[in-house]
Amino acid sequence: MIASVSNTYLAALAFPLIDPVLVQLGPFAIRWYALAYIAGLLLGWRYMLRLNKRRAHLAASEVIDDLLVWTIVGVILGGRFGYVLFYNLPFYIENPLRALAVWQGGMSFHGGLLGVMVAMIWFARRRQLELLRLSDLMSCAVPLGLFFGRIANFINGELYGRATDLPWAVLFPHAGPLPRHPSQLYEAILEGALLFAVLAWLAWRRDALQRPGMLTGVYLCGYALARAVVELVRQPDAQIGLLPLGTTMGQWLSLPMLLGGLYLVWRARRPAA
Repeated sequence: MIASVSNTYLAALAFPLIDPVLVQLGPFAIRWYALAYIAGLLLGWRYMLRLNKRRAHLAASEVIDDLLVWTIVGVILGGRFGYVLFYNLPFYIENPLRALAVWQGGMSFHGGLLGVMVAMIWFARRRQLELLRLSDLMSCAVPLGLFFGRIANFINGELYGRATDLPWAVLFPHAGPLPRHPSQLYEAILEGALLFAVLAWLAWRRDALQRPGMLTGVYLCGYALARAVVELVRQPDAQIGLLPLGTTMGQWLSLPMLLGGLYLVWRARRPAA
């Protein structure tokens, strides 16, 4: 038993010693996680501008600029509310003021998605834009943010995977003595790089932006499938654990995304009446 454990340690990769805080100036700290949000939002915004100009022709550049502000609000408020509601509601019922402490961590992707959806619906109605065409543009850009966000999760040593003896397993500093799946990197590749490439190919090569809802549907399906697969090796949240049939909260929250995405793809593929 001791020999097998030792061999497992030898096969594991050491966790890179990257300080989650990039710069500390007194009480003011710049964290990699915050930079990931900023990088994802800014690169996504620039990509939407280019895609809109070359393929979508949906609105003037100033409209996309304004949308960025509402997207930031939706991501932050929705992400925090989603974490409180889906992942740790009993704790925050007892400590309601702690729900406001966003700087202490705790953000939900599914909550952030709902927040962005609400912001887009409001924005589209106010500016008299086609909602599905707007969401198609947004969907093409979101994987950029997911990629940087998951890399930041890895740097923070959080949201790690379950124990494994695979040769690329990582010894995370706050995850006990066993090597684990670097599930954050799996998600960065699947939810970020791969999904971005698929959507870019559809938008630039298959002219999918002319079928409103198609890219939104592909994004929802792609994320839901990627998340459901990675959840098989991702460590469940300690306060929730595994749900019935060995499922996780992330998988259940991804199910409505998959169903909604399939509907949008079907709708976009229907022949025009």
